[in-house]
Amino acid sequence: MNIIEVKNVGYVYNNKKKVLRSINMSVEEGKMYAILGPSGCGKTTLLSLIGGLDSPSNGQILYDGQDIEKNGLSGHRKNHVAFIFQNYNLIDYLTPKENVALTSKLPTMPILERLGLTKEEANRNVLKLSGGQQQRVAIARALASEAKVLLADEPTGNLDEDTARDITEILKESAHRMNKCVVVVTHSEALAKEADVVFRLKRGELQISKNQERND
Repeated sequence: MNIIEVKNVGYVYNNKKKVLRSINMSVEEGKMYAILGPSGCGKTTLLSLIGGLDSPSNGQILYDGQDIEKNGLSGHRKNHVAFIFQNYNLIDYLTPKENVALTSKLPTMPILERLGLTKEEANRNVLKLSGGQQQRVAIARALASEAKVLLADEPTGNLDEDTARDITEILKESAHRMNKCVVVVTHSEALAKEADVVFRLKRGELQISKNQERND
C-alpha cells in the first residue's frame, strides 16, 4: 500500500521559473527509492514538498490517502517524516546522544553503536566529529523517530567512498529490515543502483528508470 502519493504536482519558483511539472509518483513502506538527476533539476524541491517543508504551486501530496496540506504541514513534519539533510542540521552545541534524544524517548546508545559510534564519540560535541560521523548521527536521529518515512538529501554527497558505502547499507537496512519508506535524493549512480526503485528527474519531469524487487 502506498504511504505517500504525489499527484500532478507542479512548483513555480518566484512566480516565474517552473521547477517541477505535473509530477506523479507513489512510494510504500519497506522500500528504498532514489530520485536521481543533475544539480539544479528540482530534486531537493520535490523532497521538500514530500516532507511538508513547502507547498506545491499545484497538485496535491497525500500521506495514507490524506492531503498533507489540508491536515497541516507542521503535523506531517512532526509525526510522519524524518529528514537527513545534506548539511546534517545537528544542534552543534550538543553531543550525538543529546541530538538523537531530541527525536526519541528510547535509549540512544543502541542506535548510535549500530551506526558505528563508540560511547566516547557519542559523548563528544558533534563539532569534534568527522563529517562521516556527523552524517551517522544525523541518520541515527532520523531512525530514532517513529516516523514511517525517511527523506534523505544527498546523504553521501560529502563522504569518502567507504563511508558512503556504509551509509548506503544503513539506508537499505532501514527500508528492508525496519520497514521504513526511504526516499533518497542523489546524483550518485552508485547509490541509485542500490535502490529498489529509481526515479529520474529531468527538466522538471519525473520518470521511473528502474524497478527491481529485492527480497533481502
